[in-house]
Amino acid sequence: MDFTGRDFLKILDFSEDELRYMLATAKKFKQLKKEGRNHKYFPDKNIVIVFEKTSTRTRCSFEVAGYDLGMGVTYLDPTGSQMGHKESIADTARVLSRFYDGIEYRGFDQKIVEDLAKYADVPVWNGLTDQCHPTQVLADFMTLEEHFGSLKGLTLAFVGDARNNVANSLMAMSAKMGVNYIACGPKELRPSDEVIAQCLPIAEKNGCTITVTDDLKELDGKVDAIYADVWLSMGEDKEKWGQRIELLRPYQVDMNLMRRMKPTTVFLHALPSFHDLNTSVARDVYEKFGLNEMEVTNEVFESEHSIVFDEAENRMHTIKAVMFLTLYKREEK
Repeated sequence: MDFTGRDFLKILDFSEDELRYMLATAKKFKQLKKEGRNHKYFPDKNIVIVFEKTSTRTRCSFEVAGYDLGMGVTYLDPTGSQMGHKESIADTARVLSRFYDGIEYRGFDQKIVEDLAKYADVPVWNGLTDQCHPTQVLADFMTLEEHFGSLKGLTLAFVGDARNNVANSLMAMSAKMGVNYIACGPKELRPSDEVIAQCLPIAEKNGCTITVTDDLKELDGKVDAIYADVWLSMGEDKEKWGQRIELLRPYQVDMNLMRRMKPTTVFLHALPSFHDLNTSVARDVYEKFGLNEMEVTNEVFESEHSIVFDEAENRMHTIKAVMFLTLYKREEK
């Protein structure tokens, strides 16, 4: 398959075969990394990673993947460029295209990364927007496939704010991969009708289902993987904590819920997670609302069900695959 020059903006832009090819490529890169084999295929290329929202895993994954591939990497933090301030997104895209061979963007509205791709002459990769998180779910599904051996026929449940960026991308990836998807959360935080309408025909074609419910009992005995995420996303108004806690506290993933699942059910999380009081955000929430664990309890997070750190590592391998495939020119073989 030839991905040369393509952007990586959302899961729905790619076919099932293309996504499986990305996962297979990521597995090959993971093996090369584990064996300590040199794979600096792009010693003459440079990339820029633009972060309007800070991150640990996304930044480190893009930087290490870039260095492993032999590329130079420039990191621009929220104060590091004039994009959207003194310089338009269109002009920024055209300038960066003159310096770099690829552009990553992590920030706010999906339209920003779409506009970057529209005006850039090099591949643009979505490191996260308010609507999508495609690099995350590639790693999620790589991790599930490693754990279970195959994907088709599995059932994945997202529990919590079921219309956030991770949940949107999980629904799309599930539909593409033939994985049954359950969005379980309060009615006020259900997936948008638009996202459901985009994914349902794909799921039907691939022989899997999409279920939207506010009843946790619908998960009992059915689910192979439970996915949780933070209750308030980066950039959202902190004044919403009280409202979100009221809505989402019944959907906390605890060991009582896990015991109602299959013995083999695993727990996934995009990280960071508020499973204890070892962060300033969690301590602030505890002082205001008396809650010492949020979307997942520490018991589940640290249990044998949890594969969150395998998932975190795989961010690097899947991002490396995306960059390699979109930068590699067939004539260079």
